[in-house]
Amino acid sequence: MSEKNLSNWERSLVPPDKVLNHIRPGMTVFIGTGPATPRRLIRTLLDVDKHNIRDLELMQLAVLGETILSIDRLHAPNYRLKTFFSGGYVAWDTISSGQVDLIPAYTSEIPKIIRSGRINVDVAFIQITPPNDAGYCSLGLAVDVAREAMSKASLVVGEVNEAMPFTYGDTFVSIEEFDLLVRSDREPLTYTPEPVNDVMKKVAANVANEIRDGDCINYSLGPLFEALVPFLSDKKDLGIHSLYFTDAAAELVNSGAVTNSRKSPFRGKSLASYALGTKKLMTWLHKNPLVEFQGIDWVCNPQLIASNPQFVAIYEGRKADLQGRVSFPLTGAVISGPGEGIDFYKAAEASKDGNTIIGMPSRNEKGESNILFSIEKHVNQLRLRESIHVLATEYGVALLKWRPLRERAQAIIDVAHPDDREDLIKMAREKKILYSNQIFVSRSAHLYPAYVAHTKTFKGDKTMRFRAMKPSYEESMRRFFYRCSTETVFYRFFYSVKTMGHDKMQAYVNVDYTKEFSVVGFGGKKGDNRIVAEARLVENDDGKAAEVAFLVDENYQGSGVGSYLMSLLVEEGKKRMLEELYAEVLPENQPMIKVFEKSGLPLKSKLDGGVYHVTLSLKG
Repeated sequence: MSEKNLSNWERSLVPPDKVLNHIRPGMTVFIGTGPATPRRLIRTLLDVDKHNIRDLELMQLAVLGETILSIDRLHAPNYRLKTFFSGGYVAWDTISSGQVDLIPAYTSEIPKIIRSGRINVDVAFIQITPPNDAGYCSLGLAVDVAREAMSKASLVVGEVNEAMPFTYGDTFVSIEEFDLLVRSDREPLTYTPEPVNDVMKKVAANVANEIRDGDCINYSLGPLFEALVPFLSDKKDLGIHSLYFTDAAAELVNSGAVTNSRKSPFRGKSLASYALGTKKLMTWLHKNPLVEFQGIDWVCNPQLIASNPQFVAIYEGRKADLQGRVSFPLTGAVISGPGEGIDFYKAAEASKDGNTIIGMPSRNEKGESNILFSIEKHVNQLRLRESIHVLATEYGVALLKWRPLRERAQAIIDVAHPDDREDLIKMAREKKILYSNQIFVSRSAHLYPAYVAHTKTFKGDKTMRFRAMKPSYEESMRRFFYRCSTETVFYRFFYSVKTMGHDKMQAYVNVDYTKEFSVVGFGGKKGDNRIVAEARLVENDDGKAAEVAFLVDENYQGSGVGSYLMSLLVEEGKKRMLEELYAEVLPENQPMIKVFEKSGLPLKSKLDGGVYHVTLSLKG
């Protein structure tokens, strides 16, 4: 196109059917992905009946919307689809039946595959913006692998779409790089955000609790990410490094939570390769310097991603099993699949203080459990069970990083739907994943006091994360017990306890919340599972009073932890309409006596048999 007058590029426009005259049977036609789909060219290609439009390979990274108007077309002798992603509008059964060719690959390596010539590209259909005064167009909403396809194709056709936003990054292409130009008669494909239900909001809240200030996150598609926005809006200095940029991501940027100031590459900018969203998003992205678009070999490059400290890979899961394996959703406009997931999970593991999180409801819309004993036969799996650090459902968070299979299984069961936990326990016992005598307090499953979860900082800048006791805390509680001094243990149990084996400890951590309450405090970094404090109350049979007890790590004593734990027990006692709390305290345990004295409640104390019987009144 070197002889074209750049200021009069419109004179070079041709009807789309003229483009088809240059296509021969057996050619491979590359089609821009998702929002980059050249809709007029594809519509014309699929609707015509010409002798030369036969036995064509249509190659697209992932299928969105009307690209393949009907899967029935793939039965015809005219077309065959090659794609790198299953799911979305290309169901797995069409692949397994041979109707569609799936090319398994890491997302970051797809450009390399095309450049190598192992996959042939004869024709490239690329959607672009009108050129600017310098004669450069923008790839707009998707960089994709457009450059690689254009470099290999003998025929490069640009569909000029005036509704396409002009975006920045590696998006500029000279209009001279196109052999033919077609004017688009349709707006770019849009993506309508999926509705968010109350369950997904709870999942999102639990995921957000694992996100720290300064984290760089991938912000993908689906209800989880729509639901995350209000729970992340109060975070500080978040960064975005994601394959997709969406309306929800733009909303998060607008909230002020995203500054990208702590990122290493592309500091100050959100990074993506595709933008999927509404017309509002397209308007927001037009000439917006806050978002940088790059090819997928950059965006999905594990080494580049890992250079961001605190990179967190977040994905919505479909199913999970007791080993920590997950499968991804198979519905929706675009798939986030294992190929992409592995790139981002590898990066998160290599990133300094990185993390990986799966968020999913405990049950599907049919009321079936999303947590199974095994997902071995499920498709679209991320089989790297070692890569999943956190699994979050509406019932809490399972911390899985570096934990043995037995502990992982118990942690995952703890976040399954309460009505599904007993069956999972039975299967895990039968398969020897859990102890053969593992107990389960079924009546407590629906009574778990999730409202306890919070974080507090004490004297000496000691931060503690409080949670109600769970069965999966058994090993952490056992380690806590052995860290405590003989004196501390004696003050707690009133006798010398030398060992705390599985039988004793599992009875201790399987709390019957109908008549008991136990809160633990975690210290150190998130994910260390290091319990440093525990307090509990046990109601009397008459339901009017409860005995309380405390255990605090020596390194945290004298920091106000005991008094705070007492306030939590008092609050819980009042919720349960108790009249009083009491404890047996040895005279030499002065710190605990002071905790009772500082409670501010009416106190009675009686020394009997060398032990103080201390009572706090909750009346009034």
